[in-house]
Amino acid sequence: MKLVTVIGSGQMGNGICHVFAQSGFDVHMMDINQGALDKAIATIGKNMDRQVAKGTLTEDTKAEALGRIKTYTDMAAAVAHADLVVEAATENIDLKLNIFRQLDEHCPENCILASNTSSISITRIAAVTKRPGKVIGMHFMNPVPVMKLVEIINGYATDAAVTKTVYELSEKLGKVPCVANDYPGFVANRILMPMINEAIISLNEGVAGVQEIDTIMKLGMAHPMGPLQLADFIGLDTCLSIMNVLHNGFGNPKYAPSPLLVNMVQAGYLGVKTGEGFYKYTPGSKDLVVSSRFATMTW
Repeated sequence: MKLVTVIGSGQMGNGICHVFAQSGFDVHMMDINQGALDKAIATIGKNMDRQVAKGTLTEDTKAEALGRIKTYTDMAAAVAHADLVVEAATENIDLKLNIFRQLDEHCPENCILASNTSSISITRIAAVTKRPGKVIGMHFMNPVPVMKLVEIINGYATDAAVTKTVYELSEKLGKVPCVANDYPGFVANRILMPMINEAIISLNEGVAGVQEIDTIMKLGMAHPMGPLQLADFIGLDTCLSIMNVLHNGFGNPKYAPSPLLVNMVQAGYLGVKTGEGFYKYTPGSKDLVVSSRFATMTW
């Protein structure tokens, strides 16, 4: 396996490109917007600069890695010779199904098609292709260059040889692969998202404030980041999408998204990406300031 194409140049996409290029793979990064691709390359460069500053990467290695990445706005050209494609588009089922139909049409016959989805059924994605045995989930964690886990998800028809290949490939990236089967939310988000949702419900019911909920989980449960701050980091729109997948997939009311989460997404308060969620984010500032919408609440 020599050439990897990554579909999507956002936070997850550029991180996936980063680790593959740094691990010696040729990488094609594809997005419909050239400006987004240029921004992604700049982000990868800045993140590698941090590694250089920490002594975990040399300037020469950085230059070599960046030189392995090519950008494309045309999907057919980006995947024409790919050994592996990793789709890292927005967590939207219709978008992903459309992408995989195109990938199936344009990718080489032996190319493995992986999705970085954090909750959407791999079996359903594979069903729109003529190669379901070669479709698999490859769920990286954010930030990709830092987080060690890759959650590998087998669809109903995924070939065992494909699972073995992706498992060993993840190890070559310096990651720790863990295999799960195809159920809503897989393992990571089936456990994580209901916890985040319950924290939002607790806030909405006035059980405690934003900082109190996050501090209790950080100090009491040894979480590096509280659930509300983590929700902001992930993106509240993504959290809502995953909760809807869980709710629809299991049909259990315990997975119903909090009305507060729904309202915040509808109002455009999505967390870090929009500058405000449960906390307010100011460019250049590392201070964690509770959003004014919650700062005056009393319990």
